[in-house]
Amino acid sequence: MKNFKLLPVSIAVAATLASASSFAADDVASLEQRIQELEAKVVTLDYVDDQQQSALTSETPAPLGIVFSGYARYGAAYQEGDSKYVSVGSTGAAVGRLGNEMNGGEFQLGKVFETESGQKWNVAVMLDHWSGEGWGNGLALKKFYAGASNIFESQPDLYVWAGRDFHQRPQQGLNDYFWMSHDGQGGGFQNFDFGGAKFDLGFVGQVNGEYDDENGNYAITSKLHSIDAGIGNLDLYANYGFTSEKVDSSETAFLLGATLGLGSSNKLVMKYGDGADNSVFELAGDKQVVYVSLEGGVNPSDKVFIDYLASYKDISGKDATEASEYSAIVRPMYNWDDTHSTWLEAGVGMVDYADDGEDQAWKVTLSQNISMGGLPWSRPMLRFYATVGDVESKGTNVPTTNVDTLTLGAMFEAWW
Repeated sequence: MKNFKLLPVSIAVAATLASASSFAADDVASLEQRIQELEAKVVTLDYVDDQQQSALTSETPAPLGIVFSGYARYGAAYQEGDSKYVSVGSTGAAVGRLGNEMNGGEFQLGKVFETESGQKWNVAVMLDHWSGEGWGNGLALKKFYAGASNIFESQPDLYVWAGRDFHQRPQQGLNDYFWMSHDGQGGGFQNFDFGGAKFDLGFVGQVNGEYDDENGNYAITSKLHSIDAGIGNLDLYANYGFTSEKVDSSETAFLLGATLGLGSSNKLVMKYGDGADNSVFELAGDKQVVYVSLEGGVNPSDKVFIDYLASYKDISGKDATEASEYSAIVRPMYNWDDTHSTWLEAGVGMVDYADDGEDQAWKVTLSQNISMGGLPWSRPMLRFYATVGDVESKGTNVPTTNVDTLTLGAMFEAWW
């Protein structure tokens, strides 16, 4: 969501002109000064689409008007094979997301305010729409929250919030995997500065689909971040899940995680869950999950970019389907100019079950792209692509099955 575009200042100017029948010379000069003040407030906010919870700092500008932002991808895919998508395991699009994504989008309206004393406030509402199995259908109220920063002199960037919001959902790119997610409604704070590290703390209730109230599952979430580890930035996560008396269960869960930057363009991700995989809301009983991944990219020349991701997950416990999962994805990209690019994404994935069963998958997608900027992260982007792949499942006393994919598609993707 880069470069939010705001409502034009002409609306405010027109309203001013309509409110007066005539102007003296002094009135015209006063009006011109007012217009300049309004134009000065029409600014462009820079925001990176990392799917994290929103937060203001003491330096965030307070632009005039409503900020419209979002993320969306929609298109058509002609399916020739057994399946339109190649799916294996539980780590998102484990064989790669390019040409392997369902339609949907998130659409947000927000407003930033600034008081005379310098406090920064924001209010935002988001509706989302995702289609396909596993996503649900129709519009949903994903966000409705308010927050403020610069409310404590000793902690100007401390952001205090309450409401419904994205919450602690670190995401990986090539596999479109939220390896942790605690979206819900509650409250907390972000960016308490210890000097050398910042701390976030939240209390969040899980919301069931179309229902507007919590379902009785709760999480206490925390994050210690922005730690300079020498070789890169270090972030630490610790979360605890539990229930209220509304739920007939005494299950609890905890989930720990860490990300470590390795130089400027590589990252190591690690997590351990007890009673949880991606969220302590799961309260999954005797289930333990270990996940490790390495991701990043290299830029051999001005026109060539290569992104990669490799991951391993181990799932164990008497309440779990015990298995080990492996995934590797590579995406070389060539930018012909500032508009056209060609991408090739190849991925393999395997699930090795404890009962000797096994799933093996592969996928290759070739995509010709038109974008506003030509770089890998430039959006909006139009994609015209072809995807081929296969998932083979086999096991003891189980017939071997193959699900093949051959898909031709056209899709746009944008964040703004």
